[in-house]
Amino acid sequence: MTRPFRRRVLYIPGYDPIPPRRYRELYRREGAEQARISGYGLAFGPRRDRTGFGWGVTGDFAGTAAEAEFEVLVWADIVQGSMGQGILATYGQLFRTAWAYVGSGALFRLMRLRRGPVIAALYPVAVLLAQLLASALAGALLGWALGRLTGFGWWLGGPVALALTWAGLHLWRRIDGKIFAWYLMHDYAFTAQDRGAYPPALKARLARFTDRIAEVLAGDWDEVLVVGHSSGAYLGVSVLAELIRSGRVPAQGPRLSYLSLGHVVPMASFLPRADRLRADLRFLSARGELDWIDVTAPGDACCFGLCDPVAVSGVEPPGRRHPLVLSAAFTQTLSPQKRRALRGRWFRLHFQYLCAFDRPGDYDYFAITAGPLTLGQRFAGRSHSPGRIARAVNRRGAP
Repeated sequence: MTRPFRRRVLYIPGYDPIPPRRYRELYRREGAEQARISGYGLAFGPRRDRTGFGWGVTGDFAGTAAEAEFEVLVWADIVQGSMGQGILATYGQLFRTAWAYVGSGALFRLMRLRRGPVIAALYPVAVLLAQLLASALAGALLGWALGRLTGFGWWLGGPVALALTWAGLHLWRRIDGKIFAWYLMHDYAFTAQDRGAYPPALKARLARFTDRIAEVLAGDWDEVLVVGHSSGAYLGVSVLAELIRSGRVPAQGPRLSYLSLGHVVPMASFLPRADRLRADLRFLSARGELDWIDVTAPGDACCFGLCDPVAVSGVEPPGRRHPLVLSAAFTQTLSPQKRRALRGRWFRLHFQYLCAFDRPGDYDYFAITAGPLTLGQRFAGRSHSPGRIARAVNRRGAP
């Protein structure tokens, strides 16, 4: 009996404070739906290797069997720590982050790429300032009215106005699960806190991720597939660059592949101290030890759709091999009914790469992660999608 194709998937999430079990449930739910639509078989279960958090899946693709084991490389605790900011600290982050992008000129270079992610970056700034203004105006009005009614004027009205302003900001923060302004503010602030350099806690975690992938590469797999989504896409670049630099990719081992999804690389690589990331992008793009496919969609306002992460960062080397830039083409792979259902749900659209498509095309997350072909085999002979943006917008990053 022929041994099934065996794959190990290591998933690097974006800036997400939620425990990794959400990714298991998302994969099972959406994978079952994609299997129904596409006519292949998926079965979900445990893994043989119980290191870390993950799940197992077996696939049947036109009679060809495949097995995959998933592991989430967790950094949610670092995210949670960075989000544990008080109201004053968050507004301090707002001004420091705005200055990091405006003062360095990064914001103006980003504007030359896609409007969607730049608007998404400005959204939390505008919303938090509007919330502050609305809370202050409401507090001042009620404080003035109370002071006048009691005859104490601003001796009473002033403290009441401050207390009501503070209460209003607390209320806005409590309902942020519906508008995501505070969450996004923490996200951008985390990226910009050291003007693009990785903070010490994250550097240590990336080193652990590198060690873990090196361990997995020593196993009996046909492919080791690293998947990075959103902010996790540029973290994956640094992890894999360090893995290859340190000589820990065995020549006769499983094929190493990298799938970056919905990347926001320029938000980090355009910052003045992102020297490591820019060096890693340049290094990884010229290496033959892996296959690297980058998938985005212009319809995803939270990513830099079809922006070549290496080229736009101004670090494309003469011997460039990667990545192959492909579009998930939401207008073609999602039906009009599905697009209407997702209209205005821009955060959900940013996760569409991990979900089922009701009109699937070349990009199928579940066939890629649970099917019998390596990433390189699946996209062999493909060219970049039309509309790829490859201008070296961030020329300051060029060596």
